[in-house]
Amino acid sequence: MERTKIILTGLWTALMFTYLLGDVLRVYSGDVKPGELFGQKASQIMYLGIAAFMFIPILMIILNLLLSGNILRWLNLIVTLLLFIINLIGVPSYKSWYDAFLIILSLVINVLIFWQAYVWSLS
Repeated sequence: MERTKIILTGLWTALMFTYLLGDVLRVYSGDVKPGELFGQKASQIMYLGIAAFMFIPILMIILNLLLSGNILRWLNLIVTLLLFIINLIGVPSYKSWYDAFLIILSLVINVLIFWQAYVWSLS
């Protein structure tokens, strides 16, 4: 069980860094304009929403380190499935090659998290 928790923590960390790398590259490539999100002036609510979304992998890292049992297994399954669906819906919006590469990587990491949690034996 501890081995699985370590693997899940590592996979959530990889997912977090993949998201972060995409954001950093978007800024440096000039694909985003400062103060704008999705072609409109960014509001505090938009930034709060993005911060909350980006905190999900961080929260899962913390929970995988602190919790145990069946609830942790189900949290990993549900959260990674939701992130997979959200990212899959967003795939068409990524026009740059690096973004497409990173979103595909994040989808693969989500599949690995789901599979690891799915086969997790809690005995």
